[in-house]
Amino acid sequence: MSATQTLVRGLRGTVVPAVATPMDPRGVVDFDALRGYAERIAAARIGGVAVWAHTGRGLHLSEPDRADVLRVWRETVDGPIVAGVGVPRSVRATTLREAWDATVGMAVQAAGLGADAVMVYPLAQFAERPEGEREAVRLHERVAEACGLPVLGFFLHGEAGGYPYPPSLIRRLLALPSAVGVKLATLDRAMACQDAIRAAEGSGKLVVTGEDRMFGPSLMWGADSALVGIAAARVGLTNAVLDAWTAGDHTAFVRASGRLDRFAEATFTAPIEGYVQRMLWAAVWEGLLPESAAHDPYGPRLPESERTTVIRCLESLSQEKD
Repeated sequence: MSATQTLVRGLRGTVVPAVATPMDPRGVVDFDALRGYAERIAAARIGGVAVWAHTGRGLHLSEPDRADVLRVWRETVDGPIVAGVGVPRSVRATTLREAWDATVGMAVQAAGLGADAVMVYPLAQFAERPEGEREAVRLHERVAEACGLPVLGFFLHGEAGGYPYPPSLIRRLLALPSAVGVKLATLDRAMACQDAIRAAEGSGKLVVTGEDRMFGPSLMWGADSALVGIAAARVGLTNAVLDAWTAGDHTAFVRASGRLDRFAEATFTAPIEGYVQRMLWAAVWEGLLPESAAHDPYGPRLPESERTTVIRCLESLSQEKD
């Protein structure tokens, strides 16, 4: 069995938290807080973790910080580590070739640090180019060739700088021997999510939901595993929904899905980039992070009233069982 097939089998039916990166207001990573956070996440029932993802502000981290972040998780987590790879903010890519090179370089770095797979951030430029689909496939091939790891395609909504993959591209990506699957983060586009899942049917690869605001429905449409920002703070809440659906316990699924929806409504709302800060506030309330390390200097500044909304939601949920 190949490494790709082994990873597909191991991750199917599991939750992979898109973990946060503890920082101070200046963007300095708090590695003491990170280690404690990693230990708490690793103690939960997870399929693995996703580092350098959007929730962890992976493209904003310096190269040394990225390396140290992944080392902490590799030392702490026994399961698979999926590393997001793309164009770091520190790289001023002026051509598509430079963007490719930066993405490949990040994947090679991840492999050298012990990652088990890479998740390729989509290049938004592909959507505007006549040969965009062919170029997107070639980028994934080149990443796999360079780093030697299984590759997860990342359908990311445009508000986060992504490229909404058409079904034809998803089919082409999943036909690659190195492809583990596709991760869907369409935000609120139900038709796009459904079309992507239909395109993946019969591939034997993972259909990974990253649909925090459509989590339950995405499972009903055919997603079979999860890589979500909500699990950066609420692993148990996320597991409850996936477990109930997998077990065919529809009564438990409806209840668990409703609870997750309430939390998603409080955290994944406009401005959507504020979800990272909201998730950090939730992690503080959960006891996963200290207050001093719960800052997102790369997102919008949010009023205190938004924190109050998040905390009130968590307090309400705490009165119930996951």
